[in-house]
Amino acid sequence: MNNTLTLLAVSVASVLGLSVMSNAHAATNTEIFAKAIAKQEAEIALLKQQLTTLASEQKQQQQQNKLVATQVDTVVQKTAEAHDRFSRFSVNSYGSAVYTSDEYFDNVQDTSAERRNRTDLERIVTEFGYQFTDDWSMEVEIEYEHGGTGSALEYDGFDEFGEFESEVEAGGEVVVEKAEIRYRPSKAFGVKFGNIHLPIGLSSILHKPSQYLTVQRHKSEAAMMPTVWNENGIGVYGEMSDFHYQAQVISGLNSEYFRTYDWVASGHQKRFEEVNTDDLAFAGRLDYGNFKTGSAIGVAYYYGNTSGNRHKSNKLDVDGALRIMSVAGAFVEGPWILRGQYLYGTLDNADAITLANKTTPGLRPGNFAQLGSESQSFFVEAGVKLDEWFDIPMTVFANIDYSNPLMAVETGTATQRYENTWSSVGINYSPIPEVVIKAEGGLHQVAVASIPDTNFFALGVGYQFSL
Repeated sequence: MNNTLTLLAVSVASVLGLSVMSNAHAATNTEIFAKAIAKQEAEIALLKQQLTTLASEQKQQQQQNKLVATQVDTVVQKTAEAHDRFSRFSVNSYGSAVYTSDEYFDNVQDTSAERRNRTDLERIVTEFGYQFTDDWSMEVEIEYEHGGTGSALEYDGFDEFGEFESEVEAGGEVVVEKAEIRYRPSKAFGVKFGNIHLPIGLSSILHKPSQYLTVQRHKSEAAMMPTVWNENGIGVYGEMSDFHYQAQVISGLNSEYFRTYDWVASGHQKRFEEVNTDDLAFAGRLDYGNFKTGSAIGVAYYYGNTSGNRHKSNKLDVDGALRIMSVAGAFVEGPWILRGQYLYGTLDNADAITLANKTTPGLRPGNFAQLGSESQSFFVEAGVKLDEWFDIPMTVFANIDYSNPLMAVETGTATQRYENTWSSVGINYSPIPEVVIKAEGGLHQVAVASIPDTNFFALGVGYQFSL
């Protein structure tokens, strides 16, 4: 019995001991779990904080990316705008330098010519253009002639009863050959105004070195009227099918500077600081085809009074109406080049203008010769491009220029001293499309038996480019 009780006591004690141990162990596990949970909660909190920080950083990065994208878009837009503005801007240039060997007469009475060799930086021209919109554009052309900056001629009406005063600054001159604004809503119609080229004479159309075959521009046109003639005014122009038309109202010429040897050419008022426009003029032209690109035929007409633009208007009380008519043609096909032009003009009251010019203070005309009431000139040039048959970029040509600014006079008999013919042959060599090298030799004849024929030779180089 005692043994049984002892064994029972031991069993109960064992159970109670195990229970206490179990409770102690459970308490220990709870603490461990609590610590683990606390640790995980701390890690979760840290992770949340890191995620929050990362989200903030991503948001900032997105904002920065958006800002960068905006800046890139702005740069791209500004670059595109700059490119658009640049694409609307154009720069062109052409020029020529020449060497000439001619026989010169000292005056109209001289019959013994003297040979002189000369070089000349004939001209450098820069053209600037800008296309404002599809319809509006502008162009400015500045010409540097003979390598200098020129001289200014102004009229002072209060000095010595009215004098022409010239201030020589350097050889040559710098002139604005064109400064025009154009509005062209369609191919068929456009308007231009400012300082514009007159469409009278082929030199106003074909004035770049590669556009004429001779070393210098055609002498026949220069001996009758202004070449590459420009005036202040307004004009309309357009193209319909293969027809090109122009009509202009412009400032007229000043008859105070008309001369026997070049008829009305010196009456161009570009030498004056201000242009008198009391007498306006009209110029018109109609062409079929395009002289600049190939074959064409065309007619032109100029009309204007020249008396009202005189500074000394009281010296002349009659009209000096001037008319010039032009007929021109070109055949350019394959290797063949053929161009020609005929000019005819009339001047009303030529004798009265001659008398008025003789007595105008400041002009100092010396032995002032009579002005022609009629004038005429023509040229024909023919060339063959050898590269059609040979591997050489060369054109050979023949040319004839004729001028007679004293074709007829109002009284008396016109002298033939100013009736000139130039006949020549030559070559054009183009090592690259932008450069042409020229050589020309020929005969100069005056329609007076006592004036001997003379020979001339010329070399030239010209360039042109566009940006």
